[in-house]
Amino acid sequence: MRERDLQDKAALEAAVRQVADEYLADPNVTSIGVGYKVVDGEPTDELALQFTVRTKFAPQGLEAAPTRPIPAVITANGIRFTTDVVERRYTPHPIVVDAQPKADRKRRLDPIVPGVSIGNAAISAGTLGCLVREVATGETRLLSNWHVFQGLDGALGDRIVQPAAFDDNRVDQNVCGRLVRSHLGLAGDCAIASLEGRGAEETILELGVPVRRLGDPELGDRVVKSSRTTGVTYGVVTRLHTITKIAYGRDRLEQIGGFEIGPDEDRSAADGEISSGGDSGAAWLALDERGEPTDVMLGLHFAGEADGTAGEHALACYASSVFSKLEIAPLVADTVIVIRTSNVGYDEAFLPGQTIPVPLASKAVEADYAPLQRSDGVVRHATHFSLAMSASRRFCRWVAWNVDGNGLQQLSRSGIEFQRDPEYLAEHQVDDDLYANNRLDRGHIARRADLLWGTREEAQRANEESFLFTNIAPQLDDFNQSVKHGLWGELEDAIYEAVTVEDLRLSVVGGPVFKPDDHRYRGVLVPRSYWKVIGYVEAGTLHAKAYVLTQDDLENKLESLGLEPFNLYQVAISELAGMTELDYGPLTAADTMPASPDASGAGRARVVHGRSDIVV
Repeated sequence: MRERDLQDKAALEAAVRQVADEYLADPNVTSIGVGYKVVDGEPTDELALQFTVRTKFAPQGLEAAPTRPIPAVITANGIRFTTDVVERRYTPHPIVVDAQPKADRKRRLDPIVPGVSIGNAAISAGTLGCLVREVATGETRLLSNWHVFQGLDGALGDRIVQPAAFDDNRVDQNVCGRLVRSHLGLAGDCAIASLEGRGAEETILELGVPVRRLGDPELGDRVVKSSRTTGVTYGVVTRLHTITKIAYGRDRLEQIGGFEIGPDEDRSAADGEISSGGDSGAAWLALDERGEPTDVMLGLHFAGEADGTAGEHALACYASSVFSKLEIAPLVADTVIVIRTSNVGYDEAFLPGQTIPVPLASKAVEADYAPLQRSDGVVRHATHFSLAMSASRRFCRWVAWNVDGNGLQQLSRSGIEFQRDPEYLAEHQVDDDLYANNRLDRGHIARRADLLWGTREEAQRANEESFLFTNIAPQLDDFNQSVKHGLWGELEDAIYEAVTVEDLRLSVVGGPVFKPDDHRYRGVLVPRSYWKVIGYVEAGTLHAKAYVLTQDDLENKLESLGLEPFNLYQVAISELAGMTELDYGPLTAADTMPASPDASGAGRARVVHGRSDIVV
């Protein structure tokens, strides 16, 4: 191989891919890339196609080893390479095992800065590389790795927390965005997330520069990064066009493209480690001729040498490849970073001048709440709604949501599947197995159309999250297809039409009524009654209305035999509290239902025959 071959980047990458396709299947080979041949532990000035292996065997031991010999010379894509073999293993760097006192890099920061702890709420810890601009939307995004922001069990829309869960397990309070886009493959290990509910500054911690430009590294380039665990460390580019085989867990092996970085002997790390667990996602920047950091990003750190491997090297994806794949660009100077509200969960202060908390449960109901599996507590927060699950019935006890009539959007439900909620154990929710080939329909508790407001991104996320099974209750088809069910779906719209709602904002709580004699279908008790309480402000005063859709005769207090048609009633909120064992707080006192004319309770429910009867 000649120096001029380095100039034809496309041909060189194609040659390396050709060799990688053949040799990375060997379990002993960990990576292949272009670098300077190493002799007696020291790099020479001879270019070579360098193979890293888990174990380097002496020639006489190769015959008995579970690996194939690597020829001294390989020709690929018309380029003739001398080969070199180095013993080296790599591992992704989100795993954290230290228990040192917290530094600023591991604390909650507002504003957030690149170089600090960040990650998916279900992943230990990684590093925020830099702030970038999403080309399609112009939005400011957070850049890190796929295995930091998503991982094997993650999905688009997942919560991103700063600091990462390993550094602070109060994930509900530390949400700073949502996963927007990701990629894992030859183009890199990379992902971007939205920035929500927190300020941000683009200058990288302790480097004093933001990312303004992208560049491709050359052999011998000196670089620097700022990361969660090892802080500021310096290195030298030792291999280019490197394809590395990385194990991401559960037998998932991926080939990741990038380049390799070795230690800078002139600026050695304090403990000799230029990277360690928790550093994944850091930005590698070029140094100028004075050895100072520039605003040119060359790579995105994604792996380092595994423990027990001689020497110290790191791996980075090409920044140019990552930015192209994720369709992002560096921020330009004087960019105004817009802070989006996170809008995670029901907002109790949503109505003008009011505080409407979620329902307070009786001791019996509270004892039946299903716990969250990925964080403490029992209340699950999604986009624009929150809920609590019954462990015994495996459906929600209640869902609370906000409706912003000023920002409602029309989004398609096409292609969105009902899905199990990852925040709860499977044993605490009913999934699609219940609904196959039977009389049960899937009914939303928080109406999908109510949740589609905010930014386009928020609305789309709410659209998808509304299909979580924790927001779904089983309904017999004669309920879901009844005329009264149509009225049930029009309650919020009717209030908007009949009342001057301040700021066009509603706060709503709804759910099923659980009874021990509910209809049992395929081993599941199917509720025959559903309730909804709608709160709003009119002329500065809080008002609330409660409705129940049921087969029971609420006017005459007669329970159904399961054969009666469904009827829609407006009921007194105090009456509903007894049916659900929930306290609705200030909504009870704001009830518009007329007071009972006598002690018997008659008149505390009225039939709603049509849309004109919803608001009286």
